[in-house]
Parts: sequence; structure tokens; C-alpha cells
Amino acid sequence: MHRPENPGFHLGTSGQSPRMAWTYIVECADGSLYVGSTTDLERRVSEHNLGLGAAYTRRRGRRPVRLVWACEFARVDDAYGFEKQVQNWSRAKRLALIEGRLGDLPDLASRPTARREHG
Repeated sequence: MHRPENPGFHLGTSGQSPRMAWTYIVECADGSLYVGSTTDLERRVSEHNLGLGAAYTRRRGRRPVRLVWACEFARVDDAYGFEKQVQNWSRAKRLALIEGRLGDLPDLASRPTARREHG
């Protein structure tokens, strides 16, 4: 797991505070990536592996999952908001985050197509 440079969030290094929240990415057995958020990271990853997690990770061929990235937030709503943001990212952008290639993130952002003006 890689430490983000953004001062708005950080990776926890040992133990978890019950008040902290996490955004996380797990890699499924089929190679797909699942993004979620929780207040108990260890429990949540275990739930995914036991088939008690999200419907996505309960599907055949998705387990076991492996935690590949996690970021700790001071507020649950911030973790949830970042989860929703990352869920909308491309696989390439998620992999850049996982690999710690934060400088690549802006270039991997989807760019809206330019509107043509009809004259």
C-alpha cells in the first residue's frame, strides 16, 4: 500500500482508531478491483472473504480478495465521498493510485469531449 501525498488523508500504519474511517481497494481473485469504505478495515476485508461483503465480491470467482490500497480519514463522510469518487475512476487511474503514481492521476482523468458549435 502506498502513502498518498494529499494532506487531507493518510494511511494508518498500525492499529485502528474506532473513530477513523477508511476508503479501500481490494483486488478480487478474477483481477477486478472493488472500492469500498468502512470504519473497521480488518473486519470488512474479512467479511468480503467470507462472502458477507458487498454483492460484487460475493459473486463466483471474486474471492478471495486481497487488500491492495487503503487510506484513513478522520471523518466517515470524507471516506465515503472519496470512495464514490474512486468508484468513478478508470481501472488505469485506480492502478496508478494503488501503485503510488499520484503524479499520473491528473493525466488519467477523463476529459469531457469538446462541444461542437453549430453555425
